[in-house]
Amino acid sequence: MTRVHHTAIVDASADLAADVEVGAYSIVGPHVTLGAGCVIGPHVVIGARTRLGERNRIFQFASIGEIAQDRKYGGEPTTTTIGSDNTFREYATVHAGTVQDRGDTTIGDGNLFLAYTHVAHDCVVGNQVTFSNNAQIAGHVKVDDWAVLGAFAGVHQFCHVGAHAMVAAFAVVLQDVPPYVTVQGYPARPHGINSEGLRRRGFAADEIVAARRAYKALYRENRSLDDARTHLAAAARDAPVLAPLVAFLETVPRGIVR
Repeated sequence: MTRVHHTAIVDASADLAADVEVGAYSIVGPHVTLGAGCVIGPHVVIGARTRLGERNRIFQFASIGEIAQDRKYGGEPTTTTIGSDNTFREYATVHAGTVQDRGDTTIGDGNLFLAYTHVAHDCVVGNQVTFSNNAQIAGHVKVDDWAVLGAFAGVHQFCHVGAHAMVAAFAVVLQDVPPYVTVQGYPARPHGINSEGLRRRGFAADEIVAARRAYKALYRENRSLDDARTHLAAAARDAPVLAPLVAFLETVPRGIVR
């Protein structure tokens, strides 16, 4: 049975699964969908046209799906789409999309957003991504599966953070971060691969070696980006683990951190 605290406000057009919990003084806006097993803590605001999958947990004072912080936003009915098994800790914020881009902010499954994290309008966040405290991404950013953003990390608008990448604490990302790469500093610079993360996720030793060799080709051998692309495409024929890196490098309009 749905449990909604008597002080919570739930719009009549909202669709809540039978076992959803909504805490004290929370607000669930119009045309919101909350899937089975979602737990909404006290003092949470869920903006209009936000859709959450199953088993999401939102802690107190978070704001999910509110309108974009964008001067061009003119009140259009944009959306926020969130998958399942995500956790949003205290004061986390996620904003809806804009018609100038996708019209939707999209978050996948199994992500962890710690306190004071921010996902801006039109972003796409994959699966199993970790945002440490105060990590924040600007509008139009894409973050791929299993990436980690350290505390107070910031990502410039339109940047792309690749799968299994690690953005260190306080790093400021101004260009795209390829898969497997660790970056730190302001502006963020490459500092090896995320070998520990790869080990934890079950990558084989030879796959990690291949990723290290790819990093060397990309950053240590004074190759042009085009030359590195060609070299890595050839290497990927014998090391399939490099396929995501090759695909990523095919389209990097902002350039990559170097």
